Amino acid sequence: MAGLIIGALIGWLRPDWGNKVYFLRDIFINLIKAIIAPLVFSTIVVGIAGAGALKKVGRIGIKALVFFEIVTTAALFIGLAVVNVIKPGAGVILQAGNVDIAKTIGQAHAQSFTDVVVHIFPSSILDAMARGDVLQIVAFSVLFALAVSAVGEKGQPIVRAMDSLAQIMFKFTNYVMTFAPIGVGAAMAHTVGSQGLGVLINLGKLIGCLYLALIIFVIVVFGIVIWMVRVPARQFFRAVREPAALAFATTSSESALPKAMQAMERFGVPPSIVGFVMPTGYSFNLTGSILYLGMASVFVAQAAETTMGWHMTIGQQITMMLTLMLTSKGVAGVPRAALVILLGTLNSFVPAGLGPIGVAVIFGVDELMDMGRTAVNVVGNCLATVVVARWEKEFDEKRARVFGTPQEGKLGQLA
Repeated sequence: MAGLIIGALIGWLRPDWGNKVYFLRDIFINLIKAIIAPLVFSTIVVGIAGAGALKKVGRIGIKALVFFEIVTTAALFIGLAVVNVIKPGAGVILQAGNVDIAKTIGQAHAQSFTDVVVHIFPSSILDAMARGDVLQIVAFSVLFALAVSAVGEKGQPIVRAMDSLAQIMFKFTNYVMTFAPIGVGAAMAHTVGSQGLGVLINLGKLIGCLYLALIIFVIVVFGIVIWMVRVPARQFFRAVREPAALAFATTSSESALPKAMQAMERFGVPPSIVGFVMPTGYSFNLTGSILYLGMASVFVAQAAETTMGWHMTIGQQITMMLTLMLTSKGVAGVPRAALVILLGTLNSFVPAGLGPIGVAVIFGVDELMDMGRTAVNVVGNCLATVVVARWEKEFDEKRARVFGTPQEGKLGQLA
């Protein structure tokens, strides 16, 4: 926040300084881009090849994944609807630098459906990683993970190595994020210095759109789920209040995991279901993040249309949303890690050079948006444990109805 405010003031009071500090933003963007390939590759391999627990729990795993995909898809389309109705990116101009606009537009419209499908599968994974082509990285990672899983025990060293790589990349991301205030300040100084304070109105519209979409999603989708599975709504929101507030304050859903698991066990969900569904949901049930990613990516596309007349159709938007659903798996727990996925996806769909610029503009207010989406991620994972427990007929409704009351302590003593 300090970087955001100071950068905006510098850009407003001394517009010429905005261009002088712009290289700091470029350093930050380059570091973020360096994370994309190893992080996506390692998390997808671990998520598929290392999912031995899915085979053990069988029925529970399938039910959990079905629920995850249903609510994630609902979040995606709610975000898509809100951002297309309000259009917060319309009027935002992205500084395209030395990009040949005519050539870029021609390339963007030249590919047929067959070309797009063929492009998904890389001839060289090293080349795909060097270019940051997230679609090709995902395709290779999925096939590689299936092969690792198929060889059984011999593939376990690879799984452990990929898990180590994922953890290292998460730590690397944290290191990069320590540079974030400077990157934010430089990005905002340049943006305000070159475009004036008016651009903040559009970013304010983006923040408002996100929170509006999150509220609609929680009320409509979570509300319907709570009604369908007969969850005591008041007690549920009392149970998730503390972990959601912790996630909101820290912008890290991982920091809220122990408290959320404890609260759901107190709420009447068996520990076996909490222990499996909750961590799995941190990779497969990122409802708040996928809603944000959908809105932010279309925001950049709208800004790209303002900048250079390039238009993204609804069909292209849906294809990009499906890509985001795949690439967003496994990045929970790292503050603003969604930016890594956003940048990688935009590189595949938005005209060359505009993706990083658009992400830099969004990054200035990403902290404010990260709070809301992280809290919704945690609430969604808590609700998933209750849904699966009810589905398995193992939900203790009596315990749920006395959550947070003196009767809960008496119930615990009897147990």
